[in-house]
Amino acid sequence: MIDFKSKVEQAIQRSSSYIRHTPLEHSPYLSALSGANVYLKLDNIQKTGSFKFRGAISKITSLSIEEKNRGVVTASTGNHGAACSLAMSLLGVKGKIVVPENVHKNKVENILNLGGEVEYYGDDCIHAEEKAQEISRTTGATYISPYNDQEIVCGQGTMGWEIWKDQKDIDAVFVSVGGGGLISGLGGYLKSLDSDIKMYGVSPKNSCVMYESLKKGKQLELSSKPTLSDGTAGGVEIGSITFDMCNKIIDDFSTVSEDDIANGVKIGIEKHHQLIEGAAGTAIAGFINKKEMFDGKTVILIMCGGNISSAVLKSIL
Repeated sequence: MIDFKSKVEQAIQRSSSYIRHTPLEHSPYLSALSGANVYLKLDNIQKTGSFKFRGAISKITSLSIEEKNRGVVTASTGNHGAACSLAMSLLGVKGKIVVPENVHKNKVENILNLGGEVEYYGDDCIHAEEKAQEISRTTGATYISPYNDQEIVCGQGTMGWEIWKDQKDIDAVFVSVGGGGLISGLGGYLKSLDSDIKMYGVSPKNSCVMYESLKKGKQLELSSKPTLSDGTAGGVEIGSITFDMCNKIIDDFSTVSEDDIANGVKIGIEKHHQLIEGAAGTAIAGFINKKEMFDGKTVILIMCGGNISSAVLKSIL
């Protein structure tokens, strides 16, 4: 496994002037509910409204001048696409975000507003990803994976660096898991400083590919149902570096229902006045389902993003 302490601190040196050091705020409500000392890491107010900006800026700042001149390419309709778009714009690097032809226009507008160039291809994210990798092969542009890349993972780990700066007494951290990049980088860094910190992964029951893969001891290709936690939804690239990382770093992995996730989002909004997306609600839900375990402990819940549509919000509130 990689040297998380060294690699994350290198990522901080490259990217600290671009990322926001987001607040670690105490939660009186969840602390009273559980008897624990609960904090929320508010990366819902990171640039582009998601932790994904950390990985994107880490990756692009790691490129050589020659690589930057050849440009970058990725595929995403969501937080990763927006993050790459802003990172490219800030660093003056040309690139493309490949999106499916049926993508919602609001998502494309967001990418364009942040300075990205969009190319339409295929009718789903898998086709768009294949096209982006083809562009990379034929043009020499660097393909930016959302999670299957050391510099991306260690960029996400900069969140752990910030948490440690703000709070060194930590017993447990709850993180929603999709491809596993965030929990790998964050958990890998924190455990390099204190091996007693426990990392709790949480996924929606409707889309829990990493959870099922780790249970089986091998990567699986599984279908997913729609979920409020759209930021963690979908498959995990076969051969992804995050599979082995998650296997070593995650101490406990659970799944939560759509009702649990909706309740988590409501708690974020109504009890903490924070606009959070379903993936952040997933972390809250995972903690609430295990709250009796943490009396007297210090627990951090990762609010990984705040990009939620008004239609989804209306369905929850």
